[in-house]
Amino acid sequence: MLKKAPKLKSTVKTKAKGNINVRPASEAMIELVTLLFLNSLTEEAKAKAFEEKSATIRAQHVRAVAKVREVKPGIYVS
Repeated sequence: MLKKAPKLKSTVKTKAKGNINVRPASEAMIELVTLLFLNSLTEEAKAKAFEEKSATIRAQHVRAVAKVREVKPGIYVS
């Protein structure tokens, strides 16, 4: 298991259109947002596994909570 988040600077550079520079503060913010997302995803998957009386979080639990929700402009779903 990973102890820390992977460096996302190279991922951002490969996905971005054109030549961009990612500053250290931006890189840190990207990593923090990624960690927050993964944390919330695991918490929801844990709750889903508990609902199904499973002691282990399986891929089906993660897929169930990772479905994209429809978000309308100006309305944020938490």
